[in-house]
Amino acid sequence: MAHKDFDAAAYLEDAAALLGLDIDPAYKPGIIANLEGAAKLARAFLDLPLPDDDEAGPVFRLRARTR
Repeated sequence: MAHKDFDAAAYLEDAAALLGLDIDPAYKPGIIANLEGAAKLARAFLDLPLPDDDEAGPVFRLRARTR
C-alpha cells in the first residue's frame, strides 16, 4: 500500500496551531523525532497484508473483582 510522505515538522506546526499550543523551540526536535518514530511504527502495521476474511479479535472487558 502506498502512503504519502509524513512531514512530522509540518504536522507539529499544524497541530500546535490547531490546539493553540505555544511549543518551545528547544522541544521541537524531540517532538519531531517521536512523531517520526510513531509514523514508522504505524507504517509497519498499515503495510501488513491482511486477508479480507480476517475478523477482529474479541473485546476485552474488565470485570469487577469478587472476593
